[in-house]
Amino acid sequence: MVSAKQTFKRGAYLYRAGEHFQSIYAVRTGFFKTATLLDDGREQVTGFHMMGEIIGMDAISTDIHPCDAIALEDSEICEIHFSQLEQLSRDIPTLQRHLHRILSREIVRDHGIMLLLGSMKAEERLAAFLLNLSQRFAARGYSSSSFNLRMTREEIGSYLGLKLETVSRTFSKFQKDGLISVQNRSIELQDMVALKRVLGQQGCATGKNDRI
Repeated sequence: MVSAKQTFKRGAYLYRAGEHFQSIYAVRTGFFKTATLLDDGREQVTGFHMMGEIIGMDAISTDIHPCDAIALEDSEICEIHFSQLEQLSRDIPTLQRHLHRILSREIVRDHGIMLLLGSMKAEERLAAFLLNLSQRFAARGYSSSSFNLRMTREEIGSYLGLKLETVSRTFSKFQKDGLISVQNRSIELQDMVALKRVLGQQGCATGKNDRI
């Protein structure tokens, strides 16, 4: 089903909003963001996608991509034609169940984002975001406490519904309180228990993106 492996330089578009939907894309290496333009011209980031995750499923219902997908660093994807995936999933029940699980987890992730934007304070939103990244890196065999942020503070703010100044101020507060250590885009989660305490639960409200 994988028709091609393609490489994308940082800043390159995997697809653009309004393009016809044909395929979903598994991120083999690198990092992508999905984003849409608001009526006033501002960019609204809708998601961040790392290696092992799938992009493009939000276009299944309309056959039109609702947002742009842009590489945040040099990346490689595997393209999977959705019509072939559908046909094969009808023949292989276990594949169909796995596809349904992926779609269900996307819904759970969207609900988590709604919770973030609707009921959480700035510190809770950023703590949830960092813990979610930690879980996703750990699931892929990387360090859960030390990683590089591929996105800018402004992009984080757009995703979390926060102003750039608020994101920067909250990062500084977390560092001052000993929860994290930040150097440029390198971040170390020094006290995950305290981060979870900020969030108010022993887990992450943003949900996990699925792996292929």
